[in-house]
Amino acid sequence: MRTDNSKIKEIFKDLPFSDEQIKVIESVFHKVNFKKGNTILIANDKVEYQYYILSGCLRAYHTDKQGKEYTVQFGIKDWWISDYTAFFSDSKAIMTIEVIQDATLYRISKDDKEKLYSQIPAIENFFRIKLERAFAAFQKRILSNLSQTATERYSNFIKTYPNIEKLVKNYHIASYLGITTESLSRIRKDLSQN
Repeated sequence: MRTDNSKIKEIFKDLPFSDEQIKVIESVFHKVNFKKGNTILIANDKVEYQYYILSGCLRAYHTDKQGKEYTVQFGIKDWWISDYTAFFSDSKAIMTIEVIQDATLYRISKDDKEKLYSQIPAIENFFRIKLERAFAAFQKRILSNLSQTATERYSNFIKTYPNIEKLVKNYHIASYLGITTESLSRIRKDLSQN
């Protein structure tokens, strides 16, 4: 099935591809649609795919032994999502990924991604830059969780995910910030009064 190559160009931004390269890319990226409430990955599953989010909103979270959820990432338009620990190490998933707004995704397997790297070196460079930026963002997030107040973390969250509050539940945001829903309500109230 042939995809709209404008979507391939959207995924890879300004990378120039020949018609032949576009055919190769289209052959390994598969469009999938999910409805709100679907789960695309469950903890302890084998992680076969990395996903590009064309539209929608997803949440990756970890559940501890007591059943408490910790939101690790929200995925929105033009972001990538997977359980990267498992994807890169061929281990079982430690996270669950749920769809919190109807989503259209493009998925690629690890093997197909490796084939693309050898056939189209510009794609390997593209993903290297994406991973470097993601790693830097995760480090910033860890540091903010260690050194910032809950209010500062919430302000950063709003900058990173503008308008997402309409899409996700309060307990999702609270778990992402490492606070209770009551603390989140207090922070919002305090900020609205300023």
